[in-house]
Amino acid sequence: MTTLHRPSEDRVRPTTTGKCANVSSERVCDRFCHLISRDFAREHLLITQKAAGDQTDLLAVAPSTDRSVVHNVMAFLDRSYLVTVCDTESIATAIDAAYANVSSGDQQFSGDDSGAEVNRRETIDEILAQGDRDLLSTEGKGPIIRLVDALLFEALSRYASDVHIQPLADRTLVRFRLDGVLHTARDLQNAKQLTQAIVSRIKVMGRMDLAERRIPQDGRATVTIGSGEGSRSVDLRISTLPTSYGERAVLRLLDNQAHLCNFTEIGMPPEVAQPYLERAGRANGIILLTGPTGSGKTTTLYSTLRSICSSHENDASQAGQALNVMTIEDPIEYELATAGLAISQAQVNLRKGITFASGLRHILRQDPDVIMIGEIRDTETARVAIQSSLTGHLVFSTLHTNDSASAVTRLMDLDIEPYLVSASLSAVLAQRLVRTRHEACGGAGCETCYGTGFKGRSGLFELLVVDEAMRELISSESALAAIRRAARASGTRTLLEDGARLVRQGRTTEAEVRRVVHGAWEADT
Repeated sequence: MTTLHRPSEDRVRPTTTGKCANVSSERVCDRFCHLISRDFAREHLLITQKAAGDQTDLLAVAPSTDRSVVHNVMAFLDRSYLVTVCDTESIATAIDAAYANVSSGDQQFSGDDSGAEVNRRETIDEILAQGDRDLLSTEGKGPIIRLVDALLFEALSRYASDVHIQPLADRTLVRFRLDGVLHTARDLQNAKQLTQAIVSRIKVMGRMDLAERRIPQDGRATVTIGSGEGSRSVDLRISTLPTSYGERAVLRLLDNQAHLCNFTEIGMPPEVAQPYLERAGRANGIILLTGPTGSGKTTTLYSTLRSICSSHENDASQAGQALNVMTIEDPIEYELATAGLAISQAQVNLRKGITFASGLRHILRQDPDVIMIGEIRDTETARVAIQSSLTGHLVFSTLHTNDSASAVTRLMDLDIEPYLVSASLSAVLAQRLVRTRHEACGGAGCETCYGTGFKGRSGLFELLVVDEAMRELISSESALAAIRRAARASGTRTLLEDGARLVRQGRTTEAEVRRVVHGAWEADT
């Protein structure tokens, strides 16, 4: 059984630099040669060396050997090694000689993992991938790996969006974010060492630096539930942060089967969906989605792109005229291509100089029909987005504002001229997510819903359609209050009013709507 041992900083960091004259093929551990392929050892330049007496065995590596590869090898071999940086040529020579000796002798490994045979032509990544990513597979996994898998499986079973591993002075909390609210799933008392092992396992999954505990790190991983046609793939976005009681970790769970919904599933009523999709079906203009982080904007955007692509593919009048849809995101949350959508996605990379604005300029050279920008954060991005919508492109993006009307003034705050806002803006959709009553317990609270009485969420929507009258108000730089009054007069239903609709239907509570919308209920209904 392969157990992940968390290497200490002393073992992970190089203890010897420069040339290492004692790398010998005769001192190579048999276990290494039978479980690690020659091609892998040669590619990454690493080999074990038996130590004298009761000392710790060595893992000789070249100066160019990637540290994450070292950690994966140590985890897979289930051994503790003292990592030593040695001369590249001496390591390569020792590898060639050691594997030549193995191939001429008995190749059946008979150590304490008796009966385990591994095809030596496979790389370590391929070996680990066979069962390591499947949360339901326990074969060959150590207790820490099984514990982390169990926590992730429970979180996914409860439809959690995030998992928090939070060390405190005398205990560690494992918390799930369910329907936007954190709940404690585990309270681990006096578990400092266990917490370190859990965080180390998570960092291995995200290909992060195990030895570095003093700075924040980010990583990504993919896990699956089951195998074959019925498997379910989930992406993990991992963040670690050093605190006074040790490293804490947060995992964002991005379920690849739950990000594309129809507008009924996300709770958008027909009286909002119809005019919204009408504007989304036009050839140009800019459509903005507003709301705080976690309000479902990305899900609505992705669902909108799927709707646009599907309508053009199914429309006989558009035969052979499929749209060129491109996105620039930070980061890419879901791979839309896996859902069968012909959409090209690009990602912001500040280290390489790719921002929303620069990425958008490159996209414009790719002859796009529809462009989705993850977020408008600055004047440069806003200006390029506006110009793109005025030159025959349909543009989608997001802003952080409290309501739909505030998006107009936010664009002006970014130094966009009122006449450009008036000419380009097609619609603004503000949204929030409210928790809905748990039908199984009637909202009374039970173990399944952690006693809250809520399970699942539904969207609240406020759609501002920019018509001619609204364009005149924007061009004349009218006050925000005037724009709001005009929107109400043209039929816009506010977020609070949409929340009242769900309360009347018995799907949520007045207190829940107030919590999410942050407004005076009586003043707006």
